[in-house]
Amino acid sequence: MTQITASDVANLRKITGAGMMDCKKALQESNGDIDQAIENLRKKGQKIASKREDRDANEGCVLAAVSPENNFAALIALNSETDFVAKNDDFVAVTRDILTTAINNKISSNDALQSLKVNDIVVSEILTDLMGKIGEKIEVGYFDLIDAPYVVAYVHPGNKLATIVGFNKVVADEQVAKDIAMQVAAMNPVSVDKDDCPSDVIEKEIEIGKEQARQEGKPEDLLEKIALGKLNKFYKENTLLNQDFVKDNKQSISQYLKSADNELTVVGFKRFGL
Repeated sequence: MTQITASDVANLRKITGAGMMDCKKALQESNGDIDQAIENLRKKGQKIASKREDRDANEGCVLAAVSPENNFAALIALNSETDFVAKNDDFVAVTRDILTTAINNKISSNDALQSLKVNDIVVSEILTDLMGKIGEKIEVGYFDLIDAPYVVAYVHPGNKLATIVGFNKVVADEQVAKDIAMQVAAMNPVSVDKDDCPSDVIEKEIEIGKEQARQEGKPEDLLEKIALGKLNKFYKENTLLNQDFVKDNKQSISQYLKSADNELTVVGFKRFGL
């Protein structure tokens, strides 16, 4: 049997990031063949992935970024089982590498992301390898993008919440764009404006409004009218352009944008938080 030295183990650990004992065992099983040992460690990762399919990965790292041209943005959440792993510098770096490569290649879906190559390794394999090293379930919990004439990204401190926002034209004042991205993070709007508010959300709010009015003893024939009045208040509080600007509640987001550029508006946004 080939003798495995401490130097061999250290070298394999440097290449793979796996634990010392795992590296030693993998080298023993491969009779010192480092390529086979790496494959053994990857197989271990696949076994861990299988064992942990039923685990919950509710922690993780949430990041967002934009392309150098500021016309494409993406948001990703790489999930783990524990917050301890999520805060690890290597875990954050892997999340950032996947996100950067996705932006550079303008990846348009989670499925496409899984087959994307980062440093010549497919993302799905990177995650499997990571599970082998860490011993936790690791998965892409969220991925989305915005393609627009101008985009901005915001990552809340702690990497648990991020937003991306698209605008209809280049925003001359970068602070204005950042303010809108932070508004989305803070106020969690359901849509850009009332016209694109999801129909199921509207129907639910109307039913809630009618039931509230009914509980207040209002006449049955007035319930619909009262509910529609409450719906307007809902739009003001929950659609981005109609919300009060958090930095100055004397003006709405729409008014704030027009004060910067009369033609400027938001065309879309994405928000994700753990």
